[in-house]
Amino acid sequence: MGYKVVVAGATGNVGREMLNILAEREFPVDEIAALASRRSLGTEVSFGDQTLKTQDLDQFDFTGWDIALFAIGSDATKKYAPKAAEAGCVVIDNSSLYRYDPDVPLVVPEVNPEAVEGYTKKNIIANPNCSTAQMVVALKPLHDRAKIKRVVVSTYQSVSGSGKDAIDELWDQTKAIYNPTDEVAPKVYPKQIAFNVIPHIDVFLDDGSTKEEWKMVAETKKIVDQSIKVTATCVRVPVFVGHGEAINVEFEDFLDEDEARDILREAPGIMVIDKREDGGYVTPVECVGDFATFISRIRQDSTIENGLNFWCVSDNLRKGAALNAVQIAETLGNRVLKKG
Repeated sequence: MGYKVVVAGATGNVGREMLNILAEREFPVDEIAALASRRSLGTEVSFGDQTLKTQDLDQFDFTGWDIALFAIGSDATKKYAPKAAEAGCVVIDNSSLYRYDPDVPLVVPEVNPEAVEGYTKKNIIANPNCSTAQMVVALKPLHDRAKIKRVVVSTYQSVSGSGKDAIDELWDQTKAIYNPTDEVAPKVYPKQIAFNVIPHIDVFLDDGSTKEEWKMVAETKKIVDQSIKVTATCVRVPVFVGHGEAINVEFEDFLDEDEARDILREAPGIMVIDKREDGGYVTPVECVGDFATFISRIRQDSTIENGLNFWCVSDNLRKGAALNAVQIAETLGNRVLKKG
């Protein structure tokens, strides 16, 4: 016996990935519904070897459905998630709406799987921000060994994190560089993204940080440990899919780089590719379509007493969004619902 599963936002980048990953991982689905807004009604999407026609999210009755994966943004989630939850369907939400709600668990299954059991307060589980998800997968096994005091992270985030319009903007601007008669003015981003980097993701806050940077701080504390200090600089780069992160960690206890490498190799969800030679590391383009979070460039930081540096890349549409949501559904099924 399997589950009745809903994917809301099924025509978007993340929604389509959710359907792909549910099929790839053979999640026990008895029935599936693909939902979209009225303007996308009837659009066909793939689920394994099936073709699904999208149904109207506004008219859908969630009664009798077990799990709903939401990829529709905060505004729509605010309207539809409570309806689904009240109908008895557990919502796994990819937006930022519920991440900081104390009554809603924020879950990365490799890090805090037990947290899913807190879903009963609102019948909702939150999926973390894409940049946070891959980082905490790497931090948790190291934290268990040597206790992390402080993290300094600089991100190199692909445009797919901003949606299809951003992908189109990078593509069109890149073409325009080679054809001077064309000019593509920035619309999604405040400045040109092609052949450029933009140190600005989400809105600016009063302290000079951006909301994306604040999210990494708040979510790492909620998922891993409230005592960890985090400072982030988040940068958008001209890459279609895949986020990179340069991470510096300060521990309470000394952790040798070789031991750290061994710990990460054994940790769930991680693939270590770390050769000190040309090309002995993983780049964003190489991680696209993969489930793993890849770790490279592991090395001691000699400027502080107990420091370590490493490079981390992951497919942001997968581990940063769709994959993590499906893993939450798997964890919920294995620990709580126990149908499949």
